[in-house]
Amino acid sequence: MLRLKFRKLHLTVVSNINPASIIDFLFQEAVIGADDMRTLLRFRDDQRHQCSELLALLHASENPQAFVQLYRAIKTERNLQWLIKRIDNFTVQSLIDLLQQLSIREQTGERVY
Repeated sequence: MLRLKFRKLHLTVVSNINPASIIDFLFQEAVIGADDMRTLLRFRDDQRHQCSELLALLHASENPQAFVQLYRAIKTERNLQWLIKRIDNFTVQSLIDLLQQLSIREQTGERVY
């Protein structure tokens, strides 16, 4: 469910998060590996790009804890408590709508990321 919430809030997350501490947290929790971390550090001069790459990496990950740990990392950031509230308040109906949209896209052959 968190994966879908983060997908729906992708632009908000990319626009508002400084990914440096998040990357360190995810590395510490073994969500991302050393190679992933090195790749992400290549984009340190462009925080939006770095955050977008991080989210793409997490969406491609098969780690079931990826978005739980991302949520935990964001929750530790005092200045991002507003984002935690948005994630928490994301309604079940919004998720159902998103799942229906994804299902329609898959049925029509549209690429879904």
